[in-house]
Amino acid sequence: MRVEIAPGVRLFVDVEGPGLVPDGAQMREKPTLICMHGGPGFDHSAFKPGFSRLADLVQIIYYDHRGHGRSDPRPSSEWTLDHWADDIVRLCDALGIVKPIVLGQSFGGFVAQHYIARHPGHASKVILSSTSHHMGLERKLAAFERRGGPQARAAADAFWRTPSPASWQAYWQACRALYNTRPPLDPQAGERTLINEQILLHFVAGEKQALQLLPGLARAQCPVLVMVGEDDPVCPLEDALEIAAALPAERLQLARFPGVGHGAWRDDPEAAYAVLRQFIAAA
Repeated sequence: MRVEIAPGVRLFVDVEGPGLVPDGAQMREKPTLICMHGGPGFDHSAFKPGFSRLADLVQIIYYDHRGHGRSDPRPSSEWTLDHWADDIVRLCDALGIVKPIVLGQSFGGFVAQHYIARHPGHASKVILSSTSHHMGLERKLAAFERRGGPQARAAADAFWRTPSPASWQAYWQACRALYNTRPPLDPQAGERTLINEQILLHFVAGEKQALQLLPGLARAQCPVLVMVGEDDPVCPLEDALEIAAALPAERLQLARFPGVGHGAWRDDPEAAYAVLRQFIAAA
C-alpha cells in the first residue's frame, strides 16, 4: 500500500504480522519493527523473506524511502538525510505507531543515525546494521583490495571519488560479490531489487562525500544495537567501532560477527537473528 506521510508524499509500505495477538484472556500488543533498507537508490526487498522469522516477536513495517522503489517519485531536492530521517516520524504519525524499534541497514543506518540526532526520544530501540558514519574512503579501498586485489580497489576508488553511470557499473561488477563472505542464500534477491541509479549517484556525489554522523549519536535516549561483520569491506569494522564509541555507553550493545560481510543475516543468519531476537525481546 502507499501511505501519505505529508501533502503529496506517499511511501510504499508493507506490513507483516498483526500488532495485536491473543494471549490468554487478553490481547497482547507486539512492538513494531521498522526496517530501513540500504542503497541509496535501492528498495526494501532485501529484507524478505529472511526477516519473517522475527514476525512472532514484532509487527514488521517494510517501506521504501522517499523517492525509492515503489514509493512515489520525488524531486532531487528531497533526496537528503534530513528528509529521510524525518520521514520515519512522519510515517509513524500516519500509521499511529508509538515508540517503534527502528532498524537501519547500510544506507538505512545513515538515516537511522541522523534520526537519532534529530529525534532522540522517538524510538524505543535502534539497530544500526552494517553501516558507517562517514565516507571513510581509505578504509574502504584497503578492504576491497584485501578481498579482491588491485582491480577491486581501482573500481572502488573510481566510483566513490567520481560517481557516474560508468564508474557505478564497473564498481558493481567488480565489487558486489566481495560484500559478503558466503554464497547468497537467496541468489535471485538482487534481481528482485528495484534500483534508482539517479538517487544513488546524487547522494554519493553530494551528501555522502562530507558525511559526518558521529556528533549526533551522543543524543541517543534509547538502547542502540550496533551490528557489524568483521569482514565487511564497504562499511568496515573500524567504522562500527567508532559509532559504538560515540554512543552513550549505557545505551550501547555491540555485536561483532567474525568471518561475516555486509549484512550479518546474509552470511551468518543463525547468529544474526539470535542477536536481533535477544535485543528486541529485552526489557
